[in-house]
Amino acid sequence: MGNWKYKVKILHKDWLTHDVIRLELERPGGFEFTAGQAIELTIDYKKYLGDAAPFTLTGHNSESFLELILKVYSQHNGMTLGLSKMHEGERLLIGDAWDSFQYKGPGTFIAGGTGVTPFVAILRDLESNGGINNQALLFANKREKDIFLSEEFGEMDGLRFVNILSEEKSNGHYFGRIGKTFLQEQISNYQQMFYLCGPGSFSLDIKKHLIELGVDENRIINEY
Repeated sequence: MGNWKYKVKILHKDWLTHDVIRLELERPGGFEFTAGQAIELTIDYKKYLGDAAPFTLTGHNSESFLELILKVYSQHNGMTLGLSKMHEGERLLIGDAWDSFQYKGPGTFIAGGTGVTPFVAILRDLESNGGINNQALLFANKREKDIFLSEEFGEMDGLRFVNILSEEKSNGHYFGRIGKTFLQEQISNYQQMFYLCGPGSFSLDIKKHLIELGVDENRIINEY
């Protein structure tokens, strides 16, 4: 068993899409975090105590609970599937928050699927302080049914919210993948910051495209 600092109850669970869940967790006294930070957790059952997984905290630091949004990989039969089967009142073990992403100035957020989760807390924090100010979120998914929090993103003051789907054509959404041509169409300022997060080689591929377009590598922030 790891050195888990807190035992917390699941207060609420709901499905945002067919394979993405949102959890509200009990917030331990004195637990502090900043937007973009993550925690490691495990399920408080013997089966999982030798395993752990990192998840970004998506809620606001002012809230009385901790929020997680995660994709369920049912084929892996691992932690996310176990979490998806848990009920309110059951317990998780978590550690202190640590830096996953740090906001370093205005820019464009580019996310694939649940890679958007580190940006949820950052954008919520910026919005609460009136500081989004014409920043953009380019959100890539396979199909329209995979998009989550679209209403919230669409209503964020100062955020340009763009969706692109790789496996389905749908009105109001771009079709294809985020490549160099798409980035050229969406970006007019290459001197801003760029925040990247997504599955597999998503971030590395986009970083390569951005550098080819003339973006300084120091302006590109990947997950730590």
